[in-house]
Amino acid sequence: MRNILTLEEVKKMQLKKYVGLSILACLLFNVIGCGVSNNKDTKASANADKKIHLTVFAAASMTETMNTIAENYQKSHPNVEITYNFDSSGTLKTQIQNGAACDLFISAAPKQMNQLDASKGEAENPQKLDYVLQGTRFNLLENKVALVAPEDNPKHIKDFEDMAEKLKNGSIRLVMGNSDVPVGQYTQKILAFYKLDETALAEAGHISYGSNVKEVTTQVKEGSADCGIIYSTDAFSAGLTPLGLAAQSMCGQVIYPAAVMKNSKNQEAATEFLKYLQSEEAMKVFEGVGFSKII
Repeated sequence: MRNILTLEEVKKMQLKKYVGLSILACLLFNVIGCGVSNNKDTKASANADKKIHLTVFAAASMTETMNTIAENYQKSHPNVEITYNFDSSGTLKTQIQNGAACDLFISAAPKQMNQLDASKGEAENPQKLDYVLQGTRFNLLENKVALVAPEDNPKHIKDFEDMAEKLKNGSIRLVMGNSDVPVGQYTQKILAFYKLDETALAEAGHISYGSNVKEVTTQVKEGSADCGIIYSTDAFSAGLTPLGLAAQSMCGQVIYPAAVMKNSKNQEAATEFLKYLQSEEAMKVFEGVGFSKII
């Protein structure tokens, strides 16, 4: 029996061994590669399925529109769950200041947002509060201040000028927002425009108050007051026909600023939602009730 291999046989054996090892290495690489790929896919799927909870503080006058917008937004963002807190801007600002969890704040006036914005001076932000995430603040919408009366307008109030005359002679009662809410502050400017003494009228029983614009609207709707000053959007939602819209010379421009909050744990998602609020799709909802885009 021959025990010694020729040189040619040795070379063939080495070649077979090399080919076998190469095949084995390729198989191992594919297995490992598939494992990594599957792991990435699993992580991506997990991230896509992960629920993001956004808490949005918004002025009470935005209740109907924001609920509709949330429904529309969640159709294309099923992993985002939006929770709203609707109230007067002054109340919302205080809650944020006191530590309430808030990702995005939309105020019915710049004043309340300014009081939380570190970029504002001492006159606008006397407490030097720092809650606004810089670079995200945006003037989102414009509204109008409207004079409304109960159905059939029993005191036959014609417009703002007629309201002022009837308040002076004590023949009507007006309901307005408290002084710490934007709609109340706009109303105070209107009263000052007509040189009416709010304090004296209130003491005489000719002015009553609501804690936010929804309360004012409800009092008018129920006939608890002869007229009220609210936003045109709330008049639309409540089915009330405005007797007049206040000019800028009477109360200034009604601007709704929005911003992501600095303490938000979901800044990226909140910023994305804020961008959506500026989209044509969202603006159609806002404009449908009387808001307008600020140009």
